[in-house]
Amino acid sequence: MPDLGPVGVCPSAHKTVSHVMPLLTRLRCYLSLLRPAQWLKNLMIYFPPFLGGTLFTSVLRPAALIPFTSFCLASSATYILNDLLDIENDRNHPDKRLRSLPSGRVSSTSAGTLALALALVAVILAWTVSTSFLLFLLLYGLVSSAYSIRLKEYALVDIFCISAGFLLRLEAGGAAFGVTISEWLFLSVFLLAIFLSTGKRLSEKNRLGATAANHRKALATYPEGFLNGTMYMTGAAALVTYTLYVITRHSAVLIYSVPLCCFGLLRYILRIQSGKGGDPTESLLRDLPLFIVGLAWAMMVGWGIYAP
Repeated sequence: MPDLGPVGVCPSAHKTVSHVMPLLTRLRCYLSLLRPAQWLKNLMIYFPPFLGGTLFTSVLRPAALIPFTSFCLASSATYILNDLLDIENDRNHPDKRLRSLPSGRVSSTSAGTLALALALVAVILAWTVSTSFLLFLLLYGLVSSAYSIRLKEYALVDIFCISAGFLLRLEAGGAAFGVTISEWLFLSVFLLAIFLSTGKRLSEKNRLGATAANHRKALATYPEGFLNGTMYMTGAAALVTYTLYVITRHSAVLIYSVPLCCFGLLRYILRIQSGKGGDPTESLLRDLPLFIVGLAWAMMVGWGIYAP
């Protein structure tokens, strides 16, 4: 019988555990590079069939996961590219300095190789869906890469680039599932994306204070009060366009989703003005009232569209 250590683990078993734990740690570091929480944004791909009433006929099949997977891989590739280009600035950020690249837990060479592999697989998957979907994916990659390389340094351009990412996801979903995007839905998503992007920038500017320019040059060029005003304006406009979109659907149930949207917009503004994080995905996942309202909205809209 082998000699057991003080904790009841034989030396060979202990050696195995010591090798497994660093491996798991490395895997977690690489997984964090992909930002899986941000994949929630890619659910926008399913908005067209969901709102178009074709969810059960077009989405509930294995092939329907391919468009979502393709955008998840593509978005992760662009996140890695952004982290590679922002590595020095992220080291001065109170939160981002703990990420895998700025902290040195993952090398730039390994991260770059991973990004290229993800992008390649994403393109191959998109090609199997349709040519139009592939074009939207490539355009998304182009806009995201241009944002990471240069455009994020310019005021307003950075916000519109982020908004374009949401719109391209929406249009890609329409192309993947054969659903036409209505004008009011397009405008609602566009204004909501501008609203959320502005809130994120305002949150960063407020939190970083005088050091904001060291992290993101565009933050220094926004005059005092500009981001506040833009957030209020686009939030109100998004609510109006969504209301008009709902009215055009001629549904007695969908109109009751408007108060939920109003509450969600105001709750997000409250988060920003209270000094909390403005990242849309983190806000939805960490803010319980916002999460509940989002879930209630999806259930009410689903009831209004699919209930007999």
